[in-house]
Amino acid sequence: MPLKAVLAAGLTAGLAAGLALGAGQVMAQTRTLELGAAGLMDRSNRTDLDPIQLGAGSMTSPGTYELNAGGYYRLVIQSDGTAESAIEGAGLFRNVWVNEVVINEIEVRPLGLDSIEFDDEGEAEISFIAITPGQYHIRIRGTSGETQQATFVIR
Repeated sequence: MPLKAVLAAGLTAGLAAGLALGAGQVMAQTRTLELGAAGLMDRSNRTDLDPIQLGAGSMTSPGTYELNAGGYYRLVIQSDGTAESAIEGAGLFRNVWVNEVVINEIEVRPLGLDSIEFDDEGEAEISFIAITPGQYHIRIRGTSGETQQATFVIR
């Protein structure tokens, strides 16, 4: 039977305790989630974001990603292999909790993440919980143009 929890706009000590226990009620203001046996990390609570596409010197994203603090997300980054591409997103990655990065069906559970480099065609899946409200960017390393970045807003 699913558990109910009310999530706050930010990650509070109560939410952290609810994640650790995987059960119970966490009081806050925004919305109600039906939590399965895995708590917040249950797949039914995950939002799959539109993928980011990398090509020779370009990054294509669907626009600004609007995220909720305390929400569970999965982002796929795909490279077409036309050029070696390194993306950096330290601002975003330091303000989310990275659950795992999946590359070629190998799951990696990092303590932190700064950048990902594609030497060839392929994709990386990053699942995370948004934590700190603010505006963050993932960009092609060493660039500043708008066609070489994706914007994330955590509310």
